[in-house]
Amino acid sequence: MNEIAILQPVVALAAWTAVIWFWLYGTRIAAIKAAELHPDDFLEKSPDELLPPSVQWKAHNYNHLHEAPTVFYAIAISLALLGEGDGIAYYLALVYVSLRVVHSLVQATVNRVMLRFQIFAASSVVLFALIGLAAAAAI
Repeated sequence: MNEIAILQPVVALAAWTAVIWFWLYGTRIAAIKAAELHPDDFLEKSPDELLPPSVQWKAHNYNHLHEAPTVFYAIAISLALLGEGDGIAYYLALVYVSLRVVHSLVQATVNRVMLRFQIFAASSVVLFALIGLAAAAAI
């Protein structure tokens, strides 16, 4: 396999983040129009106060895709640069991205906190394994 294959899941997660961005603004703009809100309405109150929770779930998930996944990006790129972005690292990266997509879908639709936490915890374990691989390769 190609030692930079791990960049495929990196691109996939970045693309998924873009999908969530479009979903977030599609639902947010529709909700703002339906509630007949004006942009100045958001000067005094947050979107969380003015828009339904189901609309805000997408925004919260978009923010979450800029938290732990940033560590994934750094580690995956490090593994690629170290020539270790294939094999188990590649498959772990695929699992990580898959779990993040499932986490997004849960948060953006039904937002069951305990289920989200379990998915997040599983993705974190996978991320920690990737960190371990990168640490071993960098020594």
